[in-house]
Amino acid sequence: MRTVAVAAGIVASALAGVRWLRVAQREHYLPGSVSRFAARWWLLGVNKILAAAVGVGLLSSTRSSLAAAVACGAIAVGPFGLSLRGRTARLAWTRRLRTLAGAWAAITVAAVAAGVLVGAGPTVALAVAAFTPVLVDAALAVTAPLERRLAEPYVQRATERLGQVRPTVVAITGSYGKTTTKGYVAHLLGATRSVVATPASFNNRAGVARAVNENLTPGTDVFVAEMGTYGPGEIADLCSWCPPDVAVITAIGPVHLERMRTEETIAAAKAEILDRARVAVLNVDHPLLATLADRREAGGQTVLRCSAGAALGASDVRVVDGEVRVAGRVVGRVGGEGAEPTNVACAVAVAVELGVPDDVLADRLTTLPGARNRLSVSTGASGATVIDDTYNANPAGAVSALAALSRHGSPDRLRVVVTPGMVELGPRQHAENARFAKAAAVAASHLVVVGHTNRRALLEGAAAGPAQVVAVETRDQAVAWVREHVGEGDAVLYENDLPDHFA
Repeated sequence: MRTVAVAAGIVASALAGVRWLRVAQREHYLPGSVSRFAARWWLLGVNKILAAAVGVGLLSSTRSSLAAAVACGAIAVGPFGLSLRGRTARLAWTRRLRTLAGAWAAITVAAVAAGVLVGAGPTVALAVAAFTPVLVDAALAVTAPLERRLAEPYVQRATERLGQVRPTVVAITGSYGKTTTKGYVAHLLGATRSVVATPASFNNRAGVARAVNENLTPGTDVFVAEMGTYGPGEIADLCSWCPPDVAVITAIGPVHLERMRTEETIAAAKAEILDRARVAVLNVDHPLLATLADRREAGGQTVLRCSAGAALGASDVRVVDGEVRVAGRVVGRVGGEGAEPTNVACAVAVAVELGVPDDVLADRLTTLPGARNRLSVSTGASGATVIDDTYNANPAGAVSALAALSRHGSPDRLRVVVTPGMVELGPRQHAENARFAKAAAVAASHLVVVGHTNRRALLEGAAAGPAQVVAVETRDQAVAWVREHVGEGDAVLYENDLPDHFA
């Protein structure tokens, strides 16, 4: 029976490993992220019973190999809801994942072998299976230096390419609005300059290096680089080999509070983008960025202040009600809808700094591109208006999305909000989701809550409004509900989407 228990532990470890390696991949290989998600999943609903069974099995395993084997069975099938293959985010066996899997497997095999040698095989095999998320996090920490060394040749090649082409580098960061502003900058400059921008959300060390190596060619005038960060030091590292001439901070908000804890820490991490830049472009509607603007200007850096609310004298570029003013003069109006004014202001500031004439700005402002899955409006097969805001995950954007629903939805027709809520907001996550649901329950006739991650907060907030609340397990179920109930003349807002490794 001891051999059976050890074998059960190995099988359970293998199945658990597939699940948690997928989470590691989806969470950008950040050490600590897997254990954090594991705690959430094992404490959800019926999974608590499985977790309790594993705990009892661990306590009994020294006396009963059968108890160890049964507990291994609980690990093999659980946690319920987290599939092996994934529905929305399937496991991709990339080189990096194979390296991580090899490191995790080596740790697992070594631990089980040691347990067998000391006569505690069933207990150790069960413990190793139970703590697979912790072992995957350990493997992430072990392989991190190796991954950095493996990426170094690509970074070196990108550094050399930048030195050869010598484009003006515009670097953009912010808690949100990075991708949209990047698109605006490329669009406004595109009429007069040859522009290359980092694709999609290629905003980390490997992504920016890849964008340079694959897309930057001789004759490129401007390289627009989106730069993201999960903590202090990352943007400084990016700028050490891709130094910006013009650096932009679009916004500071509670996104990534889960990792950085305070908005002051977020602002400091984002401000690293300014250290090597000749010109700083800052959204001064946020007090932390307004203070940063004053401090940088006092230190001798050229600062362009952008705003959707500050007085003209307090900002260099101001966008209010679609009208764009630069140093007091009107240069044009924003065409269409859904353009965030501060993102437009930041992009215009970059364009003006790089010499785009007013008449060109006026023309290009009427055709600003929308970012994919960010307040894009279409008509569904049923005839309903569909507002796709599934790439948005911040409180400010959620407010804008509800305003869009009000514009497109008639009060006498169904107005539906489908959402799993917002994540990575740290200690503010519950309150921000409850606040959003309260507003949604007034703006919409129906609120469809997807999943469990923010269900309690969303239900709590929605209770204060008249909207009918529908709770479903998955996005597929939410879409099915919409197809069954929504028709011509109705409007539905898909606000944020989470991959299925979220509970």
